[in-house]
Amino acid sequence: MNIKNYCTRVIAGICAMVALTSTLRGEEDADPRSSGGGSCAKSAYNCVDAPNPLPKVSTVWIEEMTWMDLRDAIAAGSRTVVIPTGGIEPNGPWLALGKHDYAVRATCEAIVRKLKNALCAPVIAFVPAGGIDRGVGAIRIGEQTFEALVTDIATDMKTQGLERIILIGDHGGNQEGLKAVAERLSGTWGGKPAIVYIPEYYSSWEGADALLLKEGVSKKGVEDGIHDDPASTFHMMLIDPHSVRYDERVALGKATINGVSIADRAKDLRWGREIVEYRASVTVEAINKALAGSK
Repeated sequence: MNIKNYCTRVIAGICAMVALTSTLRGEEDADPRSSGGGSCAKSAYNCVDAPNPLPKVSTVWIEEMTWMDLRDAIAAGSRTVVIPTGGIEPNGPWLALGKHDYAVRATCEAIVRKLKNALCAPVIAFVPAGGIDRGVGAIRIGEQTFEALVTDIATDMKTQGLERIILIGDHGGNQEGLKAVAERLSGTWGGKPAIVYIPEYYSSWEGADALLLKEGVSKKGVEDGIHDDPASTFHMMLIDPHSVRYDERVALGKATINGVSIADRAKDLRWGREIVEYRASVTVEAINKALAGSK
């Protein structure tokens, strides 16, 4: 066999394999007009400036938007994004493991609607361990992994045109990592975009508990001795009553927590809204203060 022809065929084969791999990965289209996950040349819907064929959406959650929805929201002025972090941990016999995810989903939406022209990134569910995160149901990641995850998400938000990035954590194990990422990226980016960690969000849990106590909903000193409380239950019921096993508990006569009855669903939801309103108000005030002077 002619060695020159052989080498030529080998090189051609390698090139074909690289081309195939690139195609499978969606890397074959270098057209700067392309967006939306496809080639502009193949469909007008994939062109970066294609008109959105659908009406404007009301959601503030990025994962519920199409790429056109997000593009148009940013172009219309929604250049603030809240990156919410939750956590998966055991919370007694009644509450779903995603307690913090449910809570921060309720509060993030309330926060961004108060801010106006703001969006919620998808909830980060996997976070470092807190003091009680042990046993069945605790899903933990290392501090370094968590910080890398938040860093990458925040950086991607930056590349998409978001100018103010807010980090909040509903779980105690999130706080140091969020603070570290905000400080590190703020230094690297020189304040553009602005990125801030809001510790007042997490501390508003204490305020929510105090609110229920002041209003006579909770009872001082009454504890069931499990990782559960009325404030958590009311938060979660706003998103999904099944997450606190509402119907099952009512049927079993177990619809109480720390001496507080949750049998009246209408009252539960009202208190849930009160708590979320309180936490959102505290957080928005802190965000505005933290962003004062940023452009």
